[in-house]
Amino acid sequence: MLRGMLHGAAVTVGLPPLLSVRHAYGDTCDDGFPQRFVLFYWGNGNRPDLWTPTGEGFGDDWALSEELAPLAAIKHKLAVVTGMSVKVPNLIPHWSGAMGFLTGIAPTGTDGAWDVVGPTFDQRLASEIGGDTIYRSLELGVLTSESISFAGPGARYPAENDPWSFYDRIFGTSFREPGSDAGPDPRLAWRRSVLDGVMDGIHALEGQVGAEDKQRLENHFDGIRDLENRLARLQEDPPELAACSRPDGPLESFPDIDGRPQLQARAEAMADLAAMALACDQTRVLTYNLSNPLTNVLFPDVSEGHHTLTHNEGGIQEQVHSITISVMDQLAYLLHALDAVPEGDGTLLDHCLVLGSSDVSEGKTHSLDEYPILLAGGACGAFQTDLHYRSYSQENASKVLLSVLRGFGVGAADYGEGEAFTADGLSAIEV
Repeated sequence: MLRGMLHGAAVTVGLPPLLSVRHAYGDTCDDGFPQRFVLFYWGNGNRPDLWTPTGEGFGDDWALSEELAPLAAIKHKLAVVTGMSVKVPNLIPHWSGAMGFLTGIAPTGTDGAWDVVGPTFDQRLASEIGGDTIYRSLELGVLTSESISFAGPGARYPAENDPWSFYDRIFGTSFREPGSDAGPDPRLAWRRSVLDGVMDGIHALEGQVGAEDKQRLENHFDGIRDLENRLARLQEDPPELAACSRPDGPLESFPDIDGRPQLQARAEAMADLAAMALACDQTRVLTYNLSNPLTNVLFPDVSEGHHTLTHNEGGIQEQVHSITISVMDQLAYLLHALDAVPEGDGTLLDHCLVLGSSDVSEGKTHSLDEYPILLAGGACGAFQTDLHYRSYSQENASKVLLSVLRGFGVGAADYGEGEAFTADGLSAIEV
């Protein structure tokens, strides 16, 4: 509404939805629940020939592939996008694709000494829709402590990969369940005072460094300001969300067994905690890093590390194929955990958009064509579901992310730079 005065009387004039200001209200669904975004990321790609579904279109016109079979029970809430290409120079194996897709810009530097030019997609979205929650974003790891998330150059977020530590951080002494009479932790006010006491020094330091260091400091100070806001929100009353409750704590440790991580147990513990963190509106943007590019973690029932197998296993690479199925097993568990939380007439998953992707398509070739992209949940009906969209012209993968920004009410005119630039979304996935 526009409000003003006319001849001494108050007047209001209604306005149509404006793209440039839609983000102010576009992150709330018709039933009052917020939209959430989850990035599910794994390293070393897939087997494209065993990943691509058969058929195209909606419903019974398409069927899941061998590698996507673990998602069968949730197919009606999926959209699989195949044939897309990340349009950046593929100069840094694995990281060109990972960062090219998530920033729309090729990373700078060389293999082993690279950096991003701008924030990754999850952080760009968090800056738009993450301001009303205690945590603007959360970054989790299962087989890695390095997240795929960057605030900007030199500012990579760590991934919390210990389930107990994550539980204590989100649901520990500072957490208050809706309807609880418990007051906020008195230590919070002291922590805010400490931050207030150093802000003058922070501003003085910004004036004493060069442009590059100033950018790095600005990214760091953004984190401090985010912490200030988080402490303030911890002192407020918790949101009234019926499905929110403090979950049971996970095991305090998940030691390796015979040199292999407890993939399923760790991943399921993290997925359950992630679902409740979203249900309790602790965050609306969450990045779930199952494994990172170049990972050589030993997955179940394989003879060597994942990255090594993608290059050394001969023939049809049955072990690489089995690893991708293990990855999809964990994605399926996460989706079912979200779908098990009731919200209004639907579920938490219905109010989410889960974007699943990797750093390459085929690990052996480091290819950026046939890039793996799948979406789940629909984010309150903003995106199509039960869909397989197939591109036959190696369309720009940036189109998908531009559509996602717009589906979350972000008034983005374009996404990416250079060959990865697009001003058009992928209309096939939009509602």
